[in-house]
Amino acid sequence: MPTGGEILVEVLRAEGVRHVFTVPGESVIAALDAMHGHAAVRPVTCRNEAGAAMMAEATGKLTGRPGVAIVTRGPGAANATAGVYVAAQDATPMVLLVGLPPSSMDGLPAFQSIDLEALFGGIAKWVVRVPSAARLQSTLARAFRAALASRPGPVVVGLPEDVLTDITDTVAAQFTRTETARIAPQAAALDAIKTALAYAERPLVVAGGSEWSEEAAQNLAVFAERFDLPVVAAFRRQDHLDNRHPCYAGHAGFAIDPSLAAGLKASDLVIALGTRLGDVTTQGFHLLNGQTEGQKIIHIAPDAGGIQSTVSAALIVAADTALTVAELADLPLPGKRPPWGIWRRDLRAAYEASLKPQSTPGEVQLEYVIAALNKLLPEDAIVCNGAGNYTGFLHRYFAYKMYGTQLAPVSGSMGYGLPAAIAAKLAHPERVVVALAGDGCLQMTSQELMTAVQFGLNIIVIIANNGTLGTIRMHQERHYPGRVVATSLMNPDFTRWAESCGALGLRVESNGAFVSAMQQALKLDRLTVIELMADPEAISTRDTITSIRQAHAAARTKT
Repeated sequence: MPTGGEILVEVLRAEGVRHVFTVPGESVIAALDAMHGHAAVRPVTCRNEAGAAMMAEATGKLTGRPGVAIVTRGPGAANATAGVYVAAQDATPMVLLVGLPPSSMDGLPAFQSIDLEALFGGIAKWVVRVPSAARLQSTLARAFRAALASRPGPVVVGLPEDVLTDITDTVAAQFTRTETARIAPQAAALDAIKTALAYAERPLVVAGGSEWSEEAAQNLAVFAERFDLPVVAAFRRQDHLDNRHPCYAGHAGFAIDPSLAAGLKASDLVIALGTRLGDVTTQGFHLLNGQTEGQKIIHIAPDAGGIQSTVSAALIVAADTALTVAELADLPLPGKRPPWGIWRRDLRAAYEASLKPQSTPGEVQLEYVIAALNKLLPEDAIVCNGAGNYTGFLHRYFAYKMYGTQLAPVSGSMGYGLPAAIAAKLAHPERVVVALAGDGCLQMTSQELMTAVQFGLNIIVIIANNGTLGTIRMHQERHYPGRVVATSLMNPDFTRWAESCGALGLRVESNGAFVSAMQQALKLDRLTVIELMADPEAISTRDTITSIRQAHAAARTKT
């Protein structure tokens, strides 16, 4: 008869979980012991539970199946909230397993005891404590179903220590992979979409959400091409359509291109595919909110029309995004060639014009770095990032060429890029994986570099080192110009730090030197850290610190 720990590992194997991200603790050692010598389920030892949880979340993004992290009680669970929050905001399937004190200590002030419901209840889809080893298998099955159902998200499962060590004969004859029912769009909804397109003059698609796959991305391309529709990527969902495709019209993220913002406002039909049309995509809910006169919104998502809906849509289609876009790819044309070809071409032309870089200050210019990455990286390279103004250069200038090549937190969580890159390389060891980070962003989870070294992962980490927390510095300058408080950073020598960890460290002080460093990194089967000595004056893709101060002074003069 198996122990609870052995049952847990068999469930993970059946679910197709290959890597379990963990920081070991005494309450989960029975589960870790069950992985000893196990060929299918491999523990990955992380340096902090935040990193472990982010790796699990990134695995869920890449695979569409729940990524799994296992952490210990109390402080371990508290640290892991960072990754659970990303999964909740980004609609990523994830299961966090938390070791707990033995059941005999329930209600007592046990060492590192914690109320999981109080801690995670506001961010996880479901929080459950397994009552016994006999109930472990059925509870885990429910957890995986909950993580995948409707709008995907994180589930937290509490595992008392005795549940993992107890022996039980209450085990199903077969361990099976959890599948969830996917809701297809009704014929009436498809007819309504067809009719709306027949009467539209300036239609467009906004593609986002997490219920996607390579097949869904291909179907989106077919739908857009047949109907000559411009496609706008929701915030940090740029890999849903090849950015080189003539229907791709840009990214509705921070610092949106003014021409794209005008196009979104002018459109008379918006087909929102998968996206929640959140704060960033809608520019603070001012665009695409269902209130613009003459604009009709069709909202398609598993949770469309739910309590988290942000728009007053004319048509709500609560259906699986991938199934819906497959139907849209076969939708009959409205009897004639769509009449909005000029509309689509103008939006595409505006997007292409936005790719022309503005020359920012400094010897190392991030717009040049991203342009070089476009040329040097293979089409299937996975590019990861966290949060900070450096990401504006990536989102504006990089062309994502296929689905599954962008790992970025819709939640805006700093520190995400490096853990995500580790998860990506474990999932796809054959592909090039790049983590782009700011100096402040990287240091949120920089200890995970040793995780990458320990597991022999030859990722490439690019650090934009400008000695400042750029996003907040930018806002400081806009509201309190010249009054710099708490945003300056004293940084280590990142190249020597990388070398001390067993990685190759390269410092780049000019644009040309970056190309040479990147070419070297791509040839090596070794983890490489490239430190870019960036100029803090280049605070964003469109502004400098000086220009922000000048604009503030001019505004004060007028008033």
